[in-house]
Amino acid sequence: LAVQTDAAINPGNSGGPVMMDDQVVGVAFQGTPGLENTGFFIPPPVIQHFLKDVQDTHYHGFPQAGIRLSPLINPAYRKYLKLEAPDLGARIDTLMSDSAKEFLREDDVLLEANGYPVSADTTILYEGNQVHGGIAFSQAQHNSKVPVKIWRDGGELELELPVFVNYKDRLEGNQYVPPKYFAYAGLIFTPLSRDYLSSFGQNWSAVAGIGLLYELFYRKNTEPERSRTEPVMLSTVLAHPVNANMEIRGRVLVDSVNGKRIDSMNDLIKAFESHEGSHHLIEFGERLGFECLDRDAANSANNQILQTYGIQLDRQL
Repeated sequence: LAVQTDAAINPGNSGGPVMMDDQVVGVAFQGTPGLENTGFFIPPPVIQHFLKDVQDTHYHGFPQAGIRLSPLINPAYRKYLKLEAPDLGARIDTLMSDSAKEFLREDDVLLEANGYPVSADTTILYEGNQVHGGIAFSQAQHNSKVPVKIWRDGGELELELPVFVNYKDRLEGNQYVPPKYFAYAGLIFTPLSRDYLSSFGQNWSAVAGIGLLYELFYRKNTEPERSRTEPVMLSTVLAHPVNANMEIRGRVLVDSVNGKRIDSMNDLIKAFESHEGSHHLIEFGERLGFECLDRDAANSANNQILQTYGIQLDRQL
């Protein structure tokens, strides 16, 4: 449910209160591209449902009955079913849940749901507006029962139909997980991933190039013996005198560090921290060559670089 208003909702307004005189009548949540002075807000019944839902500290959502309604307009068919009212009752044409199948049959006629008469066109009169009959079920709470009136075999039945939140038909959102990284001497290393490549911009696949795409998506299938469990990228280089002479400044795959093949972030960190030589030698994939860092100078500069660029931790794994 949403309410249209003639007040524009601009970026940054979403989540704010919608006022009528001195009363809060909803929560602003979206506009529509191409329409001027038009916005939509969440009405009080939806807000009240949410507040009641979260009283147990867990949000379930809006339930459904597990049925699909279709209009029942044909006068001849209504007469065949012996329906008395000319515009009351919609056909239940699909049962999508076990609980619905336990109480209902396909071709039952839904006359009333949760106290709302169901019109032949599948709508109910809700708060002065004709809306889809499913609203009668979604206003209940998860795992509750909704009283319904059914027409079956020429007679009326009164039932209590369980309603539930169907989690299976939901697309799971992309959960944000802070990316792994290791910062050393201004060099920022991170795992090769699709999320990382998408940071290259809208045309990221073209910018990334064939080599990185092959490493991420194909090598494990075509050359499993050479694939890496977690390919590591030199993402960028934070400017500092200790790395000023480096020509390679980022967006390249790390092949080895100090002669040790890098298959993961842990390999990378170990290769740096266990090395006792005077210089760090970093070799890159796709025959891009290598770079060299003075180990003592890099160790001395590391904390200063982190502080200069506001990086609290040198790693996140």
